[in-house]
Amino acid sequence: MEDHAATRVYARPAPALREYVDSYVGFDLRGFPRGVHCGPPSRALTAVISLSDPLEVAAGVDDGSPVTRFGSVAGGLMCRSVAIHHDGRQQGVQVSLTPLGARAIYGMPAAELAHRLVPLDELLGALAVELVDRLRSATTWAARFTALDELLLRAVGRGACGDHVRWVRPEVAEAWRRLVAARGCVQVGAVAAELGWSRRYLTERFRGEVGLSPKTFARVLRFEHAHELATMHDPLPWADVATVSGYADQAHLVRDWSEFTGRSPTAWRRGEVLLGTG
Repeated sequence: MEDHAATRVYARPAPALREYVDSYVGFDLRGFPRGVHCGPPSRALTAVISLSDPLEVAAGVDDGSPVTRFGSVAGGLMCRSVAIHHDGRQQGVQVSLTPLGARAIYGMPAAELAHRLVPLDELLGALAVELVDRLRSATTWAARFTALDELLLRAVGRGACGDHVRWVRPEVAEAWRRLVAARGCVQVGAVAAELGWSRRYLTERFRGEVGLSPKTFARVLRFEHAHELATMHDPLPWADVATVSGYADQAHLVRDWSEFTGRSPTAWRRGEVLLGTG
């Protein structure tokens, strides 16, 4: 195998966007073996703009889901990994949105995108075309992040007269914040009680806005924490990953890992050729 090179550049959006956009990541990965990268579930709605060849993505891993080619793609919250087929090279920009960002930028609740992958231009129209052109013509990551700020602020601004479209119940937003702050290690019933709602009512309103129930979202958050620990350059043993990320035991982690990635932790680590890239 030729020597591989991996560049990842992280940036925060402009302050006026931070309620809607969590982060930008520019990536340039070269010289890796051909394979399938598992894009794991997380707290964020993800958009990816390729700076080279179209992305080849399936909505599931090893489950027969069809592979679709996207120049740019947006996805909602998921409770399983997407399969990103690659030839050893990937170059692009990833944008992570909060659920509130779905309303502000896409003009729809995050629930409408749950478990879906759609071309970015279906959501942003001509603005997506301009965004892709700007990102591909820029020659530095800083210039790309500046273009993202400018165009996403324009997307938020063009919906300013339609506040009812972007409105989220404050209790739902607060429940999301509490679950994220606890990385999923909190009782949904306790969160509901603190908000003055029943657990059932919170579940209905949360799922209607976000696309996942609060219990499922909490599981995704615990898995996200475990995935971060497992992808470190010097990863912890699996038993320690389970303990630190809030699982009752390693068996519980293995069950969730298999459900969310389609693979056991051992098979995932053996097959994920992009491990250690950042």
